[in-house]
Amino acid sequence: MSTSRGNFSPEFREQMVELYLSVKGRKNLSQVARENGIGAETLRNWVKKHQEANPTDEAPLTISERARLEQLEREVQELRLEREFLGKGVPRTLEVAMCR
Repeated sequence: MSTSRGNFSPEFREQMVELYLSVKGRKNLSQVARENGIGAETLRNWVKKHQEANPTDEAPLTISERARLEQLEREVQELRLEREFLGKGVPRTLEVAMCR
């Protein structure tokens, strides 16, 4: 591990952030950092600062998207309850009774 710290110009930082954001769907942050000789955490910090300084407003959900979200949330809740119930397993006394 290197103990020297790299000093990168603001222009270089901005270029790396823009590069990462342009390939975000095809490459992950670690790949972009490795290909450009910088640490993944360094790039992650630059991206985070960039996003804090330049927040993007997301469009509000449409009525159909909101309905779908509510449906999925209900389904997740049902599945969690089902998993919890099944995770409790069959009581030992019932297992013994069924084996006879």
